[in-house]
Amino acid sequence: MRVSHGTTYRGRLAPSPTGLLHLGHARTFWTAQTRASEQGGALVLRNEDLDRQRCKPEFVCAMLEDLRWFGFHWTEGPDVGGPHAPYTQSERMSLYRAAFEQLRAGGSLFSCTCSRQDVLRALQAPHQGEDEPVYPGTCRKHVSGCEPPAPNAKPSWRFRVPDGRTIHFEDGRLGPQTFLAGVDFGDFVVWRNDDLPAYQLACVVDDAAMGITEVVRGADLLASTARQLLLYEALGLPVPAFFHCPLMTDERGVRLAKRHDALSLRALRERGLSPAKLREPPG
Repeated sequence: MRVSHGTTYRGRLAPSPTGLLHLGHARTFWTAQTRASEQGGALVLRNEDLDRQRCKPEFVCAMLEDLRWFGFHWTEGPDVGGPHAPYTQSERMSLYRAAFEQLRAGGSLFSCTCSRQDVLRALQAPHQGEDEPVYPGTCRKHVSGCEPPAPNAKPSWRFRVPDGRTIHFEDGRLGPQTFLAGVDFGDFVVWRNDDLPAYQLACVVDDAAMGITEVVRGADLLASTARQLLLYEALGLPVPAFFHCPLMTDERGVRLAKRHDALSLRALRERGLSPAKLREPPG
């Protein structure tokens, strides 16, 4: 893998407009902005709007307004432009399709008609939580470029991971990280059956195309980093540095999600709380 050693720091904020941003998002993004500022670098805002069912224009407007209220200042983005436009993922499909075709031509992918429930049923001890369950290999026999096994099935496309290979990376906050392909994560979807790129592929393509030198995001995405490192390698792209932030939880210890309306930036703003106070770390 080619590690990026660019002299100009480039960080990014990558919210998805599927609901109102909450305080956990803001604190992670604030770390990204702080690290970019300390390096005298650029900060890119990317609108990750590929979820057709949940992304809404009103959430895009709220996202921009709430981020600016909190104190964010980006140098490139959907509202200000920049040399790597467009900064809205739904307008970047040609880049994702080119990467998909490169992976398929290289034999890295196979078609798959398994649903998430199919995968869970096939596992004797499925992983719990929201991370992608380890794929049991049901459709691995479908070589790259073949037709889907059922006549009218709409397949997704999975990246074939090298089982038994250890993936190492150094995290800027947590230090050395190790994941075992086929155990900690399995073959993962890169192209969905609704003809859209999955998060892993779109993220890698955009971070590389936008010259991002460090990815700052939540610690829940550590395993995603291991998956993405395989995509960087297969696509021959430079690898950024990674910094995974602690996750914010509610009073019951549950990780914040967009359903926590009381802790959305919009609700906190309406209650008269100041951004300066909210930016202070807990404890």
